[in-house]
Amino acid sequence: MSKELEKTYNPSEIEDRLYQKWLDNKYFHAEVDHSKKPFTIVIPPPNITGKLHMGHALDETLQDILIRFKKMQGYNTLWQPGTDHASIATEVKIIEALKEEGIEKEDLGREKFLERAWEWKEEYGGTIVSQLKKLGSACDWDRERFTMDEGCSKAVEEVFIKLYEKGYIYKGSRIINWCPVCQTSISDAEVEHVDQAGHFWHIKYPVAGTDDYLEIATTRPETMLGDTAVAVHPDDERYTHLVGKMLELPLCGRQIPIVADEYVDKEFGTGAVKITPAHDPNDFEVGRRHGLPVINVMNDDATINENGGRYEGMERYEARKAIVKDLEEQGYLVKIKEHEHNVGTHDRCKATIEPMVKPQWFVKMDELAKPAIEAVKNGDIKFVPERYTKTYLHWLENIRDWCISRQLWWGHRIPAYYCDECGETVVAKEKPEVCPKCGCTHFTQDEDTLDTWFSSALWPFSTLGWPEQTEELDYFYPTNVLVTGYDIIFFWVVRMVFSGYEHTGKAPFDTVLIHGLVRDDKGRKMSKSLGNGIDPLEVISQYGADALRFTLVTGNAPGNDMRFYMERVEASRNFANKVWNASRFMMMNFEQADFSHVELSDLTSADRWILSKFNTLAKDVTDNMDKYELGIAVQKLNDFIWEEFCDWYIEMVKPRLYNDEDNTKAAALWTLKKVLSESLKLLHPFMPFITEEIYCNLTGEESIMLASWPEYREEYSFAREEAAVELMKEAVRGIRNIRAEMNVSPKKKAKVFVVSENEDVRDIFEQGKVFFGTLGYASEVAVRADREGIAEDAVSTMVPDAVIYMPFAELVDIEKEIERLKKEQKKLGGEIKRCEGMLNNERFLSKAPEQKVEEEKEKLSKYRQMLEKVEERLGQLVK
Repeated sequence: MSKELEKTYNPSEIEDRLYQKWLDNKYFHAEVDHSKKPFTIVIPPPNITGKLHMGHALDETLQDILIRFKKMQGYNTLWQPGTDHASIATEVKIIEALKEEGIEKEDLGREKFLERAWEWKEEYGGTIVSQLKKLGSACDWDRERFTMDEGCSKAVEEVFIKLYEKGYIYKGSRIINWCPVCQTSISDAEVEHVDQAGHFWHIKYPVAGTDDYLEIATTRPETMLGDTAVAVHPDDERYTHLVGKMLELPLCGRQIPIVADEYVDKEFGTGAVKITPAHDPNDFEVGRRHGLPVINVMNDDATINENGGRYEGMERYEARKAIVKDLEEQGYLVKIKEHEHNVGTHDRCKATIEPMVKPQWFVKMDELAKPAIEAVKNGDIKFVPERYTKTYLHWLENIRDWCISRQLWWGHRIPAYYCDECGETVVAKEKPEVCPKCGCTHFTQDEDTLDTWFSSALWPFSTLGWPEQTEELDYFYPTNVLVTGYDIIFFWVVRMVFSGYEHTGKAPFDTVLIHGLVRDDKGRKMSKSLGNGIDPLEVISQYGADALRFTLVTGNAPGNDMRFYMERVEASRNFANKVWNASRFMMMNFEQADFSHVELSDLTSADRWILSKFNTLAKDVTDNMDKYELGIAVQKLNDFIWEEFCDWYIEMVKPRLYNDEDNTKAAALWTLKKVLSESLKLLHPFMPFITEEIYCNLTGEESIMLASWPEYREEYSFAREEAAVELMKEAVRGIRNIRAEMNVSPKKKAKVFVVSENEDVRDIFEQGKVFFGTLGYASEVAVRADREGIAEDAVSTMVPDAVIYMPFAELVDIEKEIERLKKEQKKLGGEIKRCEGMLNNERFLSKAPEQKVEEEKEKLSKYRQMLEKVEERLGQLVK
C-alpha cells in the first residue's frame, strides 16, 4: 500500500538523502556480468581545478539520462568517472598559491613543487566530483580514475614508448603555440581567438639594385626582423617579373628573395606577403616548400633576442613601436590602416600567443589519422548530429603533426633520457644504466611533460585497465556513446579515435553525441569577463537538481546552442510541483482501496483512452531517446503528464473517486496508479530524485532505478476509445470557449444537449456522460438524435458528426446581459465617432505619421466589427 507524501515538494530535503541511498546500495556500480549486455559511457574528465558550470551541468545531465534509461532497459551500465590533471591550469593555480607565500616555483625545485601539487590535488581535486553528485550523476564512483593515477600513468608510458619505437614520435623543430607568460608550448585547444583592434602597417621592401619596391602589409611589424622572403601568387601578373629577385629587408641589412607560392591570396591586401617561418604557422609551411632559413627573433619571454639587432632586449610591443618609428623616419612606412583582426590568446593567462619554431616532441599523424578517417566514412563511428562528420573529417584530412611536449612540471614526464657524455637519446620506462652508444653511465631525463590531451586520448581504455588485458576491458570496451561539446571535436574526440585504433585495434565508441553551448538569455557565451555566468549549484539550492536538469534538456537539440532562462527553471519547478501534488492526490485516494482485482475489461472508455495514450507515449519516448532526441522526448513527457494525465484524466475520474457506489471506481484507481507509476519510469532519467521519492512511496519497491523501462504493449492499444474521448475533449473545449467569450463563471452550470444523427457518436457521449458533464460544467447532459425541444436562443459549438447546444437563458441573466450589451454599444459608438472624426480631419491626415493614420484605420475597422456583433446579440435578446 502506498505511503502519503509530504504536503509540499521540498527538493533540498529529498535529494541528498536519495543520492546517499543510491550510493549505499551501489546502484551505480557495475561488475562484469556476461548474462547482460554492457552499455558504457566514459565521462569527459573535468579538470581538477574546475568547478561545476552550466556546460558541465548540460554535459553530465545528458550522460546521466542515457545511463539511467539504459539501466532500466536491462543493460549492465557503466558510467566511468574521473578527473583530468590539467597541467597548465593546475600549475598556474599552484604558482599563484606559492606567490601568496612569497615563494617562486624555481626556488622550490621540481620535487618539492610536485609534492605541493599532489597536496593541492588531494585538497581541491574532489571539488567538482562532489558537485557532480549534487546534480544526481549516476557515475560508478567506486571506479573513479585520475589521469595521473598509477594505471593511467602506466598506459601513457606504454603508448609513448610504443609510438617512439614505431617512429611515430620524434623530437624536432617545428612551429608551435608559445605562451610567453606561462613559458610553455600549448595546444590549439588552449588558444582562444579574440577579435582585437589593431593596425595594418604598409611597408616598402626595396627591390635590390633598382628604384622599385614591393609594398607589404603586416599586423606585426616586429616579426619582420625574422623575415626570410616575400611571397606572391604565381599567377599575379603584377609581380611575375620580380619572382626570383632579391629585396632589401628594411632596418636589418639583409637581402631576402621574392618567391611564388599559391598560399598567397592575390586579392587580399597588396598581394605580397612577408614570410617569417619562425613566427607564423603558414609561413613555416611556405618556408619548408622553398627551403627558406628559419630565423627566430624572440626569447621565451617575448623579448627580442640577438637576431633582432639593435632591438635586442626590447619587449615585443616596445620593439614594435621602435620599429614603426624607424620605418617612418627612414621612409619605408607607406601608411597605417586600422584593422580588426583575430588574435590567439592563452585561455588561462590571456597573454597573446607567439607562434615560434622550437625543438619539441611531436607525434607524426599521417598514418595514425587513416583508420580514424575510415571509421567515420564507413559508419563504424557516427556523429549526432551528422553534420559534425564534416568538421571531424576536415580536421583529420588536414592534420599537422601534434606537439606533445610542455615546459611544465605538473604532468606525465617524458620518458626520454639524454646521455651526459654524447647526447644520445634513450626512450625507456626506467633511466638507462649504460649508454648504448658511448658506454657512459650518466643520464639526464627530459625536463618536459606531456600535453594533457596525450593522457586523455587514452581515457576510454586506460580507465578499464589497459595495457593489461583486464576482464573489464574485454567486457566494457569499446564504449558506446561519447557525449561532448562541439568545441573539442578536434582536440579530444579525434585523439581518442586514432588512439583507440592504434592501441586496441577497435573504435573507442560507436556514437559521438555532440551538444552545443549553454548561453545566457541574450544568447551570449557565459564568461567571467561578462559576469553573466549562472552557478548551477545556486540553481540547485533554490529550485532543486531535477528542475535544473529538466530545464537543460527542454528544447535541447543535438549540436545546437541553447539559451538559459531562469523563467524556464521556474516552469520546470512548477512541473515538478504539479507531478508531486497530483501524485499526492492520487495516493490519498489509494488508501484503504482494493483495486488489485481489476481487469482490462473493467476499464471505461476514459481509462482506456489514457492507458492507450500512455502506451503510444512509451513507444515515442523510447524511439526519441534511441535517436538521442532527448529534448523532444522530454517535451512529450511534459505535455502528456501535465495536460493529458493531470488536467484531463484526473478531472475526468474525480466524480468516480468521490462516489463509493460507482462500480467503476476500482478501475479508475487501478488506471491512475498504473499510468502514474509507468509515467514516473519514463520521467526518471530526466528527473531522478522526485521520481524516486514518489515511486518508492507509491509502490513500496526498493528503487525506481531497478524498475523496468515501459514498453509498448499491444493489449494497451485502444484506438476506438482514444477517438471517442478525443471527440468529447473537443466538445468540452468548444463549451469552454463559448463560456469564456460570454464571461460565464465556471460555477454557473447549464444543461448541455448533444445532438447527432450518428448512433455511434450518441453512444460515445452516453457512456462518457459522467466526466463529460463535469468537464463541460453541465447541470445535465442530454443526448438526442435531433434538435426538437431545444430553445431557439441556444448557443452551439460543432464537433465532427455532432452539435453541442446550451440554452442561452441558463448561461446568462438576460436582463443583465442586455444592460451590459447596451453599455458596450454606447462605448463602441463613441470610439467609432472619435476615429471617424480624426480620419475625416485633413489637418490630422496631412501631419500625422503614416503609421499613426494606419493604426486609427485599423481601430475603426475593429470597433465596427465589434459593434456589429454586439448589435446582433442585442437583436437576438430584445424581441
